[in-house]
Amino acid sequence: MIKLKSTAGTGYTYVTTKNRRNDPDRLTLRKYDPTVRRHVLFREER
Repeated sequence: MIKLKSTAGTGYTYVTTKNRRNDPDRLTLRKYDPTVRRHVLFREER
């Protein structure tokens, strides 16, 4: 289980799972942030 935190500075997070064998480094995904109402980059936090 990992948390994906918005880079827009809103503090919005997604919780998801990740395969550590396929993605050993930090994950970045482009997902929807409802507080700014657009798609932004979400980065994995540890």
